[in-house]
Amino acid sequence: MIDIHLYETKTANGTAAAEFGASAIREAIAARGGANVVIATGASQFEMLEALVAAPGIDWSKVTAFHLDEYIGMPETHPASFRKYLKERFTGRLSTLGAFHFIAGDAPDLDAELARINAELDAHPIDVMFAGIGENGHLAFNDPPADFTSTVAYKVVELEERCRRQQFGEGWFPTLEDVPHEAISMTVQRIVSSRLVVLTVPDARKAEAVQHVLEGPVTNMWPASILQQHPACHAFLDRAAASRLTKKTAAANA
Repeated sequence: MIDIHLYETKTANGTAAAEFGASAIREAIAARGGANVVIATGASQFEMLEALVAAPGIDWSKVTAFHLDEYIGMPETHPASFRKYLKERFTGRLSTLGAFHFIAGDAPDLDAELARINAELDAHPIDVMFAGIGENGHLAFNDPPADFTSTVAYKVVELEERCRRQQFGEGWFPTLEDVPHEAISMTVQRIVSSRLVVLTVPDARKAEAVQHVLEGPVTNMWPASILQQHPACHAFLDRAAASRLTKKTAAANA
């Protein structure tokens, strides 16, 4: 079951998601001496990350972090690079962060890079997964029809057209043709292995996906729907993203 938290604005929504996740990070550090987290990227995470890096009381030196995905062949200097995004909005604002394991999508030997990042994640069970939902319902870059069975940490995936159009529509690329066709993505099974999943999903353009993911059947055609089976998944929605929900499962928090 996915617990739903509903807020009037995307700023309030992102702040609430960050506060919820920050509390879980503090608890993991207190209980186990450290926390392993995964940080999502994209326009949906702007407000959440702004609040998360400012959250009080987190000993970031005890946090090891990963990111969900990266385009294949993309240099870190590209405006759409997720490494660039995370260094600007997360790691670059945390001087004491214990470690961040970036994915080098432009590594000359992708097999070696996959082996390296897979070994790192295998050694760090995820305490808090910060994620979003794509307009096509994707989870990380696991586009429909998503692989629900693979148990490796990261794998090469192909990006379907609706996903590529979302990246272009958000302004990361000058043309649709510039959007890569492949990426390295954390797998669905590894995402659902996290102790806690915090979904931050604002904007009306996500409303169709939110309805299918939260109220429809579990299906790899709406990949994030598998989170209905997660024991601790919390979705933070603004009014626009929740506008197509029909089961009235969301209680207003603001």
